[in-house]
Amino acid sequence: MKDIRQVILRPIISERSYDLINENRYTFEVAKRANKIEIGKAVEELFGVTVIKVNTMNVPGKPKRVRYAKGTTRAWKKAIVTIAEGQNIEAFGI
Repeated sequence: MKDIRQVILRPIISERSYDLINENRYTFEVAKRANKIEIGKAVEELFGVTVIKVNTMNVPGKPKRVRYAKGTTRAWKKAIVTIAEGQNIEAFGI
């Protein structure tokens, strides 16, 4: 992956992600093919912070039904990025 904007897709805004901000951990939706090294470099370059650790997980799609048609929601990849103490990311509005 070349462009950092193709690696970090969007921040995840939820109650759990806001609780993790107190521990200097930020949650992002990332490209499915991105690895931990690419994600860490993209966050450092995009937000100007020092990344300590990157945890990733693949979130499977959930089965859904609309009347008689069955399907699933899309599967995606989530990254929880730990940054250095005393730094923060302004994209989360805190």
